[in-house]
Amino acid sequence: MRDFQTTIAGRITLSGAGVHSGAPVSLTFLPADPDTGIVFHRGDGKGDTHPIKALVSQVGTTDLSTTLTNGAGLTISTVEHVMAAIAGAGIDNMTIEIDGPEVPILDGTSLAFLDAFEEAGFVRQAAKRRFIRILKPTRIESGASWAEFRPHDGTRYEVEIDFETPVIGRQKFAADMDERTFRKEIARARTFGFMRDVEKLWAAGLALGSSLDNSLVIGDDNSVINPGGLRYKDEFVRHKTLDAIGDLALAGAPFIGCFRSYRGGHRLNAAMLRGLLSDHSAFEIVEMAGKRSQSRGATLVAVNAPVFAPWVL
Repeated sequence: MRDFQTTIAGRITLSGAGVHSGAPVSLTFLPADPDTGIVFHRGDGKGDTHPIKALVSQVGTTDLSTTLTNGAGLTISTVEHVMAAIAGAGIDNMTIEIDGPEVPILDGTSLAFLDAFEEAGFVRQAAKRRFIRILKPTRIESGASWAEFRPHDGTRYEVEIDFETPVIGRQKFAADMDERTFRKEIARARTFGFMRDVEKLWAAGLALGSSLDNSLVIGDDNSVINPGGLRYKDEFVRHKTLDAIGDLALAGAPFIGCFRSYRGGHRLNAAMLRGLLSDHSAFEIVEMAGKRSQSRGATLVAVNAPVFAPWVL
């Protein structure tokens, strides 16, 4: 775990199409001061930009993706892949300028965002990084689906999915997550869907930017129709883990604990995060203190949550 907050070293821009609108959109990533957090600035088409903080308190709809909104009624949808890349790269502070209502889908993963951040470079800032440390198990259920946070020494994900479709079936991914693991095991896993569902979405004017270049598609014969097939034998659950990382990055600080889910999705992830942050006995805000060495690690010190945790609902 990094002891100090981090931002990017320079400006960088990515462009692409929104997966649902199919419309072109550009993102520009800029360094930000300590304690800024991640803040989107969306253009309104009239020459003005409006801030939208990347916090769970700003989450609106979660039907097909995670959407952020602000008091002016402006929204930014499909934020989960870029937020996963931000969390996976260990970035705390950044401004993101966007000229449309949807983050570009690019290749349907976090990889292009991660590559862009690494190209820009990283800057260690003077402020200590703060963490949300899980103190007790917290769980929610929705039908057969459930999610929970549990205490753990590190940041761990245990995500399980269960589809009747044989090509997916029941898959589980579990790992302690750091920058290296995210890049190697998660960042390249593509979003996925069924051809029959994509056709329905097209008819409804949605998924207009979806293609085999940015989505893993399962055909009517229950096989993957993308040339080249799967990147991982369990690519489906790895992408669900990517989504969870992006959704939980909306806590406003990295967590120390284990997140577990079964048959989860954006709605369940957001509900679990809200449930955790609404129970102040379930977590504490901590920061690193002391120097690291091979023989002795840094100590986690609790800090004043009302002062240092603006993300708490």
